[in-house]
Amino acid sequence: MTAGIEHVAIIGGGFAGTLLAINLVRHDGPRATLIERRANQLARGVAYSAAHADHLLNVRAGNMSALRDDPDHFVRWLVSRGAGDAKTFVPRRVYGDYLRDLLMETIAANPARLSLAKGEVIGLDRDGPGYRLRMAEEGSDGAALTADAVVLALGNLPPHTPPGIDPATLAEGCYREDPWAGDIAEGLGDDDQVLLVGSGLTAIDAALLLDASGFGGRTIAMSRRGLLPRRHADAPPVTPLRERPAASLSTLVRHVRCAAQEQGWRGAVDALRPVTQMMWGAADGATRARFLRHVRPYWDVHRHRLAPSVADRVEALMAAGRLAITGGKLVRVEPQGQGAVVHWRPRGAEAVETLKVARIVNCTGPQGDLLRSREPLIRHLLDAGMIRPDALRIGLEVDAQSHVVAADGGVDDRLYCIGPMTRGGLWEVVAVPDLRQQNWELARRLAHAQWVGGEGL
Repeated sequence: MTAGIEHVAIIGGGFAGTLLAINLVRHDGPRATLIERRANQLARGVAYSAAHADHLLNVRAGNMSALRDDPDHFVRWLVSRGAGDAKTFVPRRVYGDYLRDLLMETIAANPARLSLAKGEVIGLDRDGPGYRLRMAEEGSDGAALTADAVVLALGNLPPHTPPGIDPATLAEGCYREDPWAGDIAEGLGDDDQVLLVGSGLTAIDAALLLDASGFGGRTIAMSRRGLLPRRHADAPPVTPLRERPAASLSTLVRHVRCAAQEQGWRGAVDALRPVTQMMWGAADGATRARFLRHVRPYWDVHRHRLAPSVADRVEALMAAGRLAITGGKLVRVEPQGQGAVVHWRPRGAEAVETLKVARIVNCTGPQGDLLRSREPLIRHLLDAGMIRPDALRIGLEVDAQSHVVAADGGVDDRLYCIGPMTRGGLWEVVAVPDLRQQNWELARRLAHAQWVGGEGL
């Protein structure tokens, strides 16, 4: 039996990493060090740190507790500050405050068991049964940090540049690869047009951000199908499914359509929540690939909805002619002065049309193709054969216990991954209910591992 796991290094201080650190303390688990390279994202990640004050959670507060065993925890925190109740769609910044408060309270009460380190981890080297973490700068807080086990909580990878766009050919500032990096309305006039590549939740955030920044021009959100996220609405309680429907996609679609006739489409989709990961796990690779290609766009807009007040604002912008949602394929982009000419093919058409824009913002959302990542740590782990992409290249392959799968198919009992990068094995692992369950289970395993040794856990 190997030595027990006494110290865990968690790389990434967003929601998943923060929650794991908190749960390790709550489960009386190993000592933990939480490492985050960007101080403003500690406990918040991108989702809850870069959000504008008008950006709301797309889930009511009643289902947003960070603690699996205390479902009313967030609501109590919210009520104590006079900031809402269980039915409130809370600003994402406020939720970030909640997570940071929870983290800091945990550290203050347990300073010997949970600590923070600021810096960027760029490599992992074996150090006995555990690891030595290589930092980007020798002066980083985590310099010479060693750990018995390492958990990758890297969050989402940034979006890839869409086909047809070559940023190097465009004027500086014309193409924004990340809607959260800088002011996307900077330098725009009321006669300008902005193209958002994508029409999902990220595009809605960008459209609202442009409006809140005073942009009075026209915004066009373009995606292959031109689908817009649906709105939340009050609905009667749903009876969750306890057994998964048949694994074929056609059967699943028929099931949802039939259920929608009885309880509405929201109820039909929500009833699948308890068995979504089970259905994904039972599907073979070909079925999963068909889902991603043909069903995912429709699943996303029905599953990940807009708060009613956000939907109202989107509808108002569309009614005023300041926001348009269109389906089509981006063919190529050519520079024109400080802006660009976009050549695109409307959905269902053969002819290519052109669109003159002052700015293009990549709103395709987070991606998971490790092989296209420029992140130093991911490049190192790939080159060393310590990780590999999942079969669909939407994340990092892990086993059922969250162990990372190496290039040769083996697993390392001391290297784990949690969060959205594990979507290839679980699919639904981006929402708070799914992340808190994954965190809870890994924290319990690591707590057990400190007493019985690391092997086999």
